[in-house]
Amino acid sequence: MSDDSKAGMTLIALTMMIFTTIFGFANGPVAFYLMGYGSIVFYVLAAIMFFIPYALMMAEYGSAIRGGNSGMYKWLEVSVGPRFAFIGTFMWFASYVIWMVSTSSKVWIPFTTAFAGHDLTQSLGLGGLSATQIVGLLACFWIIMVTFVSMRGVKSIVRITSLGGLAVTSLNVVLILISAIILYFNHGQLAQPLTHIMHSPNPNYQSPIGMLSFAVFAIFAYGGIEAVGSMVDKTKNAEKNFPRGIILSALIMSVVYALAIFLWGVSTNWKAVLGTDSTNLGNITYVMMNNLGYEFGKAIGVNTATAVTIGNWFARYTGLGMFLAYSGGFFTLVYSPLKTLVLGTSKQLWPKKFTQLNKNGMPSAAMWVQCFIVVAIVLIASFAMPDSSSFYNVLTLMANVSMTLPNLFLIYAFPKFKAKKDLERPFEVYKHQGWTNVISVCVFMIVLLANVFTIIQPVIDGQGFHDTIWMIAGPLGFGIVAALIYQSYVNRTKKENK
Repeated sequence: MSDDSKAGMTLIALTMMIFTTIFGFANGPVAFYLMGYGSIVFYVLAAIMFFIPYALMMAEYGSAIRGGNSGMYKWLEVSVGPRFAFIGTFMWFASYVIWMVSTSSKVWIPFTTAFAGHDLTQSLGLGGLSATQIVGLLACFWIIMVTFVSMRGVKSIVRITSLGGLAVTSLNVVLILISAIILYFNHGQLAQPLTHIMHSPNPNYQSPIGMLSFAVFAIFAYGGIEAVGSMVDKTKNAEKNFPRGIILSALIMSVVYALAIFLWGVSTNWKAVLGTDSTNLGNITYVMMNNLGYEFGKAIGVNTATAVTIGNWFARYTGLGMFLAYSGGFFTLVYSPLKTLVLGTSKQLWPKKFTQLNKNGMPSAAMWVQCFIVVAIVLIASFAMPDSSSFYNVLTLMANVSMTLPNLFLIYAFPKFKAKKDLERPFEVYKHQGWTNVISVCVFMIVLLANVFTIIQPVIDGQGFHDTIWMIAGPLGFGIVAALIYQSYVNRTKKENK
């Protein structure tokens, strides 16, 4: 290990960095909405069976394959080969395209909530267009605007929207303090009874397949550790501190997620608050925060009108924070994954204009093509969905599936990476090839089956093939495109070498 690592991040600093990178406040309301208290079990199991082993794999990749071009593509190229690396990295990029499709539509929920105190997107019908179609058009405006602004430099905007991250972080404190006050004034009485915790109050997640499909949400809650894998060399005494930091952060996140899910049951009765057609995976956080404020008002003895006002202000604060946080993420992710894909792979794979940067260092031609793809998918989805709830639910499932699938490429390649004899390994946890293979297969199957159950659940539960097709279409379509791009590159290379 280098001298830099000896003077790098401490165990506490590393743990906090991992926690702030991975933890998401909105994962708690989503978990409670889908599985109730039973989601606590899934989140703890996901930390043990996915996050810890997967994070340690990423740490080994990052420590052994270093340099300016280190990252997913380089890791896969060294471990398996360039074709596999390109398809895997393209799928990783595609997951952010699907994220942009989902988020460009969802961003209007916190935007309207910040002004009205509740979600207005389901009542935006205008001129013969449904609310879903109007949201789709607004999403197209959003992605075009963000693309246009991002190509001109966005550092000041990102600094402003970083305030949203602080606001969202503060929501954890609000949840804990307000829930404690409600619990005290209600004499320890929970709004959602703590009984039959493995029986979901949500009808769509009561069957065995429905319960197992929830695993993809638990895995998604711990996503993003790939970015931390390259921090091994910057960690003090990494051989001991990095695995400790992974395990400690997993323990802290599990406890915080479990506490948050439990605390939602203090103020939220599932049937009374969430069992309505207007509640969906897009607005669940704002619905529950509004209710938290309302129940707080009732607990301290104010009248109903005042309690409603308090609830609306809780929702407004949440909406403003989430809107700024979404905006900050969008202004970064609209160019960062694309830039990594285009500049981190061979220039011969792409049209010449794709690799050319403008005066602000942005691949503007590639960004406009990406914008067109996102707009096309948004328009097709918004005009194909029957209602807003279906629209937001399918977008969330599409994003979860697409964001977890790239993990499979990295997990599959890990035993092959470990079998390489010509790599210097300054940080090593998996020291036995046999156990490496067994753990890799187990983690691979957990991620794979979680996605399979999510994809087939609508069919098994008698909801038809509509949602399943949407979840498959993105990854399958982008996978085919990646394979065709690389094969075209191979064919051109062969002709040039003749």
